[in-house]
Amino acid sequence: MKILRFGAVGIAAALALTACSDGGDAGTGAASGGSQGTEIRVWLVGTDTPDEAREYLTTTFEKENPGSTLTIEEQSWTGLVDKLTTALASSDSPDVVEVGNTQAATFTSAGYFAPLDDIAEDLGGDDLLPGFVKAGTWEDTFYAAPYYAGSRIVFYSEQVLGGTPVPTTLDEYVATAKSLKTADRSGLWFPGQDWYNALPFVWENGGFIAEPDEDGTWEAGFSSPGGIKGLTQVQDLMVNASNAPKDGDEAELQVPFCAGQTTFLSAPNWIRWSIQAPADAEAPGCPDTFGADLQAFPLPGTEAGTTAKVFAGGSNVAVATKSGDVDLAKKALTILLSEEYQTILAENSMIPARKSLAAALP
Repeated sequence: MKILRFGAVGIAAALALTACSDGGDAGTGAASGGSQGTEIRVWLVGTDTPDEAREYLTTTFEKENPGSTLTIEEQSWTGLVDKLTTALASSDSPDVVEVGNTQAATFTSAGYFAPLDDIAEDLGGDDLLPGFVKAGTWEDTFYAAPYYAGSRIVFYSEQVLGGTPVPTTLDEYVATAKSLKTADRSGLWFPGQDWYNALPFVWENGGFIAEPDEDGTWEAGFSSPGGIKGLTQVQDLMVNASNAPKDGDEAELQVPFCAGQTTFLSAPNWIRWSIQAPADAEAPGCPDTFGADLQAFPLPGTEAGTTAKVFAGGSNVAVATKSGDVDLAKKALTILLSEEYQTILAENSMIPARKSLAAALP
């Protein structure tokens, strides 16, 4: 079983947000819900949400709310916080928005999202992922619901790994990745800016990011003994196991994998679909080569038979305070959290917002 942990880096001080205070009366002019002719605009980020889920959302919403329409507007993760800050404070705010789980507190604490306590049970109640509920809660008020989660696992192609055994401990993982590096192929693809994959080494060695003290200050954990030990392993991998660019990040990791430039690739579970995407797709994969025999294993822990604590990526979804119809937007949000919609996400390798639907994962 994978243990998901939050990375709290940069949540609280990401931006100095203004303009919304506690939301005031924004959106209340049309908040009775169900107004015929109303258009609900949903901002989904990136291409992770599959077309089947998008179609289900649009069709179901318009069937349940005759005369109203739902439009999905796809956004980019790049520059998302700045774009949302501007849009949510404007008179042309989207109605429902997706944000990264570590971005949620930036907006809940600034009054950009409408409270969801009145529909919490309709959204799933205690069945929702608790860590993501916490990320979407501010001062005991629930503002942003879980959307989906992702856990990093280690992918490889059997034709590349060959007879090399899959490592069973974190030390073996480091040693194996180093032994597999050649001039043309990394043992592990580890670009210099990929801090998501660095955090498990800190946690597994007993380190931490930051912890609050009783006086309200924070203690930094990267310089703790466990933090230093973990970051030393990260440095060892970056220098001796990886040919990835030192200024690279975790974007489009399927590209080096499909080019045969790495043996191991630690990436979110949903990257499976990018690797196995058709070769003629807009973002081509390699279904007939390294994606044909794709395998994966959880990052091993310090002891054999255990798995490492890994960063829990994913998203929250919320209703904008300045939505033209808050109640109707909440109906759209309820569909996003429904068993039917969340099952579609699960079947596409996205960890669902509802714990009870985990069995639908491939």
